[in-house]
Amino acid sequence: MLYLATPSGAEVRAAMQAGLLACMTTPAQGNVIPADALYACDNGKFGKGWPGAAAWFAWLTATVERYGRERCLWAVAPDVPMDATATLAESLPWLEEIRALGIPATFAAQDGSEQAGLIPWHAIDVLFLAGSTEWKTSPAAHRLAHEARVRGLRVHMGRVNSRRRLRRADAFGCTTADGTYLAFGPDTNLPRLLAWLNELNTASALFSDGD
Repeated sequence: MLYLATPSGAEVRAAMQAGLLACMTTPAQGNVIPADALYACDNGKFGKGWPGAAAWFAWLTATVERYGRERCLWAVAPDVPMDATATLAESLPWLEEIRALGIPATFAAQDGSEQAGLIPWHAIDVLFLAGSTEWKTSPAAHRLAHEARVRGLRVHMGRVNSRRRLRRADAFGCTTADGTYLAFGPDTNLPRLLAWLNELNTASALFSDGD
């Protein structure tokens, strides 16, 4: 499991440079991605950071050109938080545009995305479990995560800010998660988060060795 966060302070940036964390960036964030760190590009739709489609894609293009496609884990297509049908319509025109930049395209699944035809499986590389907390931790989201893995896709969970939620993401088969946990009290929360990740990753390695 790899955790994505904003580069909040010197110790967090150092952890990103060491590969212990990755950097999540958005159009409104304005932070410099630490040297050598892996990064992913969210679109800013959740909250107040959405600059409009044209400005978002210009930012995404410039970000990939600046930091390199080889370090980019993925980019999230524009979505409509909590609305599965509207998200499909919003995302579809952009998925191939993202892939054309040479980076993986990510689709943000929302409440109701488990209904037939609301995930464009053929056009995505990563399934992002977004939507409400209740939905993204539900059996319906778990089933979507399983289908994504069967299809050879990666799975990401957003807004993961506790050990319990991190373990839920791991149980769903997510390879990455993100949250704001380090934005508040990074001196205290960074060692705690790294311990949680080490616990998960050690358990996964032991299971693999025994399999």
